[in-house]
Amino acid sequence: MRTLLVLLDKEFRQFFRNPFLPRVVLIFPLMIMFVIPWVTTLDVRHIDVAVVDHDRSQTSRRIVCKIAASDYFTLRGVEADYGAALRRLEAGDVDAILEIPDRFERSLAAADPERVSIAANGVNALKGSLGGQYLAAVVGETLAELACERGETLQNAAPIVQNRYNPTLEYRYYMIPALMIMLLVMLCGFLPALNLVGEKEAGTIEQMNVTPVNRWTFALAKLIPFWLIGLVVLGLVMIVARVVYGLAPEGSPGAIFLAAALFVFTMSGLGFGVANGSSNMQQTMFVMFFFVMIFILMSGLITPVESMPRWAQGLTRVLPPRYFVDAMRALYLKGATIADLWVEYVALTLFALLFNGWAALSYRKQR
Repeated sequence: MRTLLVLLDKEFRQFFRNPFLPRVVLIFPLMIMFVIPWVTTLDVRHIDVAVVDHDRSQTSRRIVCKIAASDYFTLRGVEADYGAALRRLEAGDVDAILEIPDRFERSLAAADPERVSIAANGVNALKGSLGGQYLAAVVGETLAELACERGETLQNAAPIVQNRYNPTLEYRYYMIPALMIMLLVMLCGFLPALNLVGEKEAGTIEQMNVTPVNRWTFALAKLIPFWLIGLVVLGLVMIVARVVYGLAPEGSPGAIFLAAALFVFTMSGLGFGVANGSSNMQQTMFVMFFFVMIFILMSGLITPVESMPRWAQGLTRVLPPRYFVDAMRALYLKGATIADLWVEYVALTLFALLFNGWAALSYRKQR
């Protein structure tokens, strides 16, 4: 134990003497949390809309007002002629056209009411498709509100949708837990690897090789500082998420930190093992970059695992981030408990033992 404490003292002194690493550990997470949630979003807002109102009724005016009041749309005008609106669409002045047919309000009580027409610019497929869906939802909600106010039952009314866990549908609330995971992948994967291989290139690792320190003590001394760094960074970004974005975890913070600790153990063990097999910084960077890219793209961090081919879904089961992503989002957004996620916790524990055991056993002293 005394040997481990002496080595830990050496590692912390070496870390804080480095002019670059402490700044990276502090500034990098803050920059990610302050900037990325605002710019990395799949929300489509400020869609330019032109309305062609042939009906000129109270209902059509209510729909127009609803569109103008929404922050998802920018109303570019109400046209009397569809051809004029179509020319504006072709010129790129508007992204979508909503055409309300004549006698639309009168037909709502009929068995087969008139239908509105939505035309969207398909050059930007995402904006066009989502813009059309948003417009259809606005029309349905407006008609349902009007029918409710009149005490009527609207035929073919849109179903009432209740959004669970993220009622506002703010994409940043979905991305913030993912950014926390990405930070732990980057910091606790790369830093231990670069720390060890940096000592190899500087030649200071040879001084350790001639000491009687065993491989387990050496591995713990190298990994513990980065375990602590990972948990401190997680606590820091959770505070930022609460203060800046108003996003607090629904689940227990203790359960979140337990899952994060197991994942940090796993990533730091992976980085240490990669550094043991590398002879220089370039090798370490390329190998770690390969693993990190696979982890980010196939763990469900960016795209849902369910949307992948079946063979890829099976492959994700051997990737540690897959289980941490599921656990983190369930804990943070759904308020799940450790009992609900026991499979994820067991998997992360096994990965932590496997990678850290490999890290210690792969360290070879040069005699």
